[in-house]
Amino acid sequence: MGITTALLHFANFVAPALAVAALLALLSWALRPGARFSHLSLRHARDLFVWSALGGVLVLGLGLVIFGRDGKLATYGALVLIMGTLAFWRHRA
Repeated sequence: MGITTALLHFANFVAPALAVAALLALLSWALRPGARFSHLSLRHARDLFVWSALGGVLVLGLGLVIFGRDGKLATYGALVLIMGTLAFWRHRA
């Protein structure tokens, strides 16, 4: 496997976590009361994206280690549960 193929495999592995993190950050920013275009509001959305993406990639990695392969439904269920919990926790902060 070449470096390009390995990078594409890794990008496809983390894509679900990054997509859900981006969606959560966008929804959190849109639902936040007050000035949406303030520096503080954009910082909260960025922080939520970073925390959610890190948590999501960690869950996907643990699912790969535990089940021995990627794409198990239990892993994606845990991904949604953990990222939703992180979004709730960060949205309240």
